[in-house]
Amino acid sequence: MPSFSQRKQDSELLLKGAVCALIGVIILLAPYIARSPDVREMMAQGHVVGWFALVLGCAFLARYGLIRWRGRR
Repeated sequence: MPSFSQRKQDSELLLKGAVCALIGVIILLAPYIARSPDVREMMAQGHVVGWFALVLGCAFLARYGLIRWRGRR
C-alpha cells in the first residue's frame, strides 16, 4: 500500500499533467476563438509553446497512468 506522501506526489503529478495539457489546448485554440486581431496574432505566434505544454501535460498524465497501472498489479 502506498504511503500518504507517495499518494500526494501521484495526485500532484495528475494535477500538473491536467493543468499543462489544458494550458496547451487553450494556447493552441486561442487564435481561432479570439475576437481581437491583435490577440489572435499574438496567440498564433505562441503555437510552439502550446504544443510543448500539451505534450508535457500528456507525458505527465501518461506517467501518472503508468504508476497507477503498475500499482494495481
